[in-house]
Amino acid sequence: MDNRINAWFEDIIKSIDEIFEFLPEKRDFFEYQKDLKTKKAVERNIEIIGEAINRIVKHKESDFQINNAQKIIGTRNRIAHEYDSISDEVIWTIIIRELPELKKEIQNIVEKH
Repeated sequence: MDNRINAWFEDIIKSIDEIFEFLPEKRDFFEYQKDLKTKKAVERNIEIIGEAINRIVKHKESDFQINNAQKIIGTRNRIAHEYDSISDEVIWTIIIRELPELKKEIQNIVEKH
C-alpha cells in the first residue's frame, strides 16, 4: 500500500479514537451538546476523516472501496462550508451509529493490505 494512503487510513483511525476520547464518559447527548470545546473537536475530527477519505478515493493508485465514502465526504464539506446547517443531533448520530462501523471497516482494509 502506498505510504500516503496508509497515513490517511491511520489518520481516520486516530480521528475516530480521539472523538471517543473527547466524549463524556457516560455518552450523554445533553452533556455533549453543552460542551462547546468537545463539539468543535469532534467536528474537526470528522472533517479530517472526510478529507482523508476524499484523498484515498481520489488517489490514482487507490482502488479501495469504502462504504458511504461520498456521504462521509459530503458531511465533511457541510461542516467546513455550511457549518450553520449541521445540527448536534446529526453529529451525535454519526458518532454513535456510523463511526464504530467505519473504524472496523478501515481496520479490516489496513489488515488486508
